[in-house]
Amino acid sequence: MLLTPRSDLVPNTLAYESTPLVTANGFREYDARWLFEKEINLLGIQALGLGLGTYFHERGVVPKVIVGHDYRSYSQSIKHSLIVGLMEAGCDVHDIGLALSPVAYFAQFDLDASCVAMVTASHNENGWTGVKMGAQRPLTFGPDEINRLKDIVLGATGKPRAGGRYTSIPDMRERYLAAVTKGHRLSRPIRVVAACGNGTAGAFAPEALRRIGADVVPMDAELDWNFPKYNPNPEDLHMLHAMGAAVHAHGAELALGFDGDGDRCGVVDDTGAEIFPDKVGVLLARDLSSRTPNATFVVDVKSTGIYEVDPVLKTNGVTVDYWKTGHSYIKRRTSELGAVAGFEKSGHYFFNPPVGHGYDDSIVAAIAVLEMLDRAGGKTVSQLMQTLPKTWGSPTMAPYCPDNDKYRVVDETIKEFQDAAARGDKIMGLSIAKLVTVNGVRVTLEDGTWGLVRASSNKPSLVVVVESPTSEEHMRGMFADIDGRLSKRKEVGEYDQKI
Repeated sequence: MLLTPRSDLVPNTLAYESTPLVTANGFREYDARWLFEKEINLLGIQALGLGLGTYFHERGVVPKVIVGHDYRSYSQSIKHSLIVGLMEAGCDVHDIGLALSPVAYFAQFDLDASCVAMVTASHNENGWTGVKMGAQRPLTFGPDEINRLKDIVLGATGKPRAGGRYTSIPDMRERYLAAVTKGHRLSRPIRVVAACGNGTAGAFAPEALRRIGADVVPMDAELDWNFPKYNPNPEDLHMLHAMGAAVHAHGAELALGFDGDGDRCGVVDDTGAEIFPDKVGVLLARDLSSRTPNATFVVDVKSTGIYEVDPVLKTNGVTVDYWKTGHSYIKRRTSELGAVAGFEKSGHYFFNPPVGHGYDDSIVAAIAVLEMLDRAGGKTVSQLMQTLPKTWGSPTMAPYCPDNDKYRVVDETIKEFQDAAARGDKIMGLSIAKLVTVNGVRVTLEDGTWGLVRASSNKPSLVVVVESPTSEEHMRGMFADIDGRLSKRKEVGEYDQKI
């Protein structure tokens, strides 16, 4: 008889050593993510593996599973517990060892496997763990799959089966590096800072960029699971500022930053200024659409409004589809529409063939950025940026909000803005021109200024982004309106950063 997971166990007790600990909040929109030891224990991870393997069988896919782990002090032990559960469910496990998430996705193609289970907490702080999962390459799970998995695990309805098997794949790093750099060669040695934040990307990104002929300056590329300077997160201003300083110190043309599991890429230009990834996406869309007329691109609702008004994209016949934030959502939408690429403000880039396989890969994105610069006729990154329509935009801000409250708070905020629009209320004297509610609420004013409120898919927080094509004053005014509404709610706490 399988033990039913509990959510109330504490370490250093008999129950903790003999019963799975799995809290329900770890099953998020498209990933599974917990605080290790506080919200899930190793027996809970094993139960997760059994449930996941059971779900693979339920879906009728061949249960050949790629499994890898990121560089944290506890990730390998978590991966081994997950493997035990997968094998208990009768899965054929192929362990690729230390890896980036895109390396695991690549291995699905390279080893002809339908399924993937990558142990990673991405850019979350130490203490977090999780699993990115899929059963149909290049896609990863969305809410329906995660909720079914949740029911199996928490209901202890996993089904042990015979036939489990384990295979170690010791050379996947080299196989990936060879594949991702094949056919790519810069015409000149662009000097680039490769910023890895002491995370897993340090074992992959600098070498990949060297192989295409870049003059690479490694930055914090030594693997150190203590993350002594900052979390490897190219959306974090601490990392971006360090990248800017490195550009100046080394006379680099740009810096490329990689997150903890290597599926996101950030860019700092030749002046040391950080460029939000959605604007990098506009530059990439220009470059790609110049060679693929009438291209379609998918972008998330946090992304800049430039996609809709850029004259170059209009001339190239580009169609832009704004969609739900989240790597699984954008990945699936990019595949469904046959888009050339998908872009997220967080730095996930999804390139369909021939550039990529459709999944988010920071190294494929980094190569695309360098090749775009190589084709730019001698222009610097900052000069390319100056050709874009001017906007004033914020970073992605995350006010604390408990997991159990955040979706309700967002729903109430949507209703508040819908009521305001219906009454004809104005913000900064401007009418509300459009509300997009596909993922939270994106409020656009008559001058194009917009603000977004949505629930974070990965952490107990909301997400707030604002942008204005008119002025910094209007950008800040949009934020003040949103912040004023949210600050009235007792569930909403401090921001991780503010403009």
